[in-house]
Amino acid sequence: MHKGISLRSNDHTTMLKWHRGRRSVTDAVFTRSRIVEGMRLGASIEVDIQRHGSNGFAILHDDTLNRETSGSGPVGTQKVHDLRQLRMRDNDGAVTAEPVLLLDDLAELLAAGPVDADAVLQLDLKNDRASLSPDDIAAFPSAVEPFLANVLVSGDDADAVDSLHRATPGLRTGYDPCREDTIAELRRTGDYAAFVQAALAAAPDAEMIYIHHRIVLAADAAGFDMIGAIQAAGKRVDAWTIEEVNDATLAMARRLLALKADQITTDDPVGLEAALSNG
Repeated sequence: MHKGISLRSNDHTTMLKWHRGRRSVTDAVFTRSRIVEGMRLGASIEVDIQRHGSNGFAILHDDTLNRETSGSGPVGTQKVHDLRQLRMRDNDGAVTAEPVLLLDDLAELLAAGPVDADAVLQLDLKNDRASLSPDDIAAFPSAVEPFLANVLVSGDDADAVDSLHRATPGLRTGYDPCREDTIAELRRTGDYAAFVQAALAAAPDAEMIYIHHRIVLAADAAGFDMIGAIQAAGKRVDAWTIEEVNDATLAMARRLLALKADQITTDDPVGLEAALSNG
C-alpha cells in the first residue's frame, strides 16, 4: 500500500485524497494537525486558497468568511492582521480554537517535521484571473518555495492557474473543467469526447485533470471512457468528490476504481478505504 491512503485494483493504484485536509468525515476542515500528518504520511491532500487583502492567500474555500470562520465579510478585503484574529468553525458551525491558516503558514508548519517525498499538497485556487493582482502573483512563489516539490496548484480558471505557474518555475498544475451545468449539458449533447479535448486544450501544462465523479460515470454509462481518454493524453485523473460513505457512493467508487481513476477525492478517506477494502 502507498504510504498515504490508496487502493490497488486491476493493477492500478488509486489515491484517496484528503478533501479540505480531512482524513475522516468527523474532522474539521483545514486543521494544522491533519495537514502536517498527511504530509508526513505521504498522503494526497487538498486545501483551498483565496486571495486576501494583503497580497497573499488564505486557506479557505469560500470567498466570504461567514460560514467557515468567526469573521464576516469578503476574504479579499481582509488584511493579515485581521485574519490572524479569526478562528475556524467546526462541522456544526461552532467556533473552535483553530486559527485561520495563511499560505505563508504552511512553510513554517512543514519545516517543523519531515515531509514524505510522495506527499502532494494540492492548492485549489478559488479566484479567477481577473481578481488576482500583480502583487498577489508576485507573492506566491516565495510562499510555496519551501515546499515546492510537494505542491500542485489547481483551479477552474486555467488562466489564473497559469499566472501562478509562470511566476513559479517548477510548479506543477492541474485543471478542473467542470461547471454547475456541465453534466446536464453533456447528458443533452452526449459529446463527452469534445469536453475532454476542450479541457486538454485549455490547460496543456496540467498534469492532473479534475472531473466530477458523476460526469465520469455519466460518460461511462454512455459508453465513453473519459478517464482512459485523458490518460491517453498523458494526464492523470482525479474524480471528485465522494462526500460520505454509503451503499450508493460505494458503488460509484468501485466503478471509478474499475475505470482506473488515478485519484478519488473524498471527505472520508479512512472510511472509504475501509469500506472498499472490505467489499
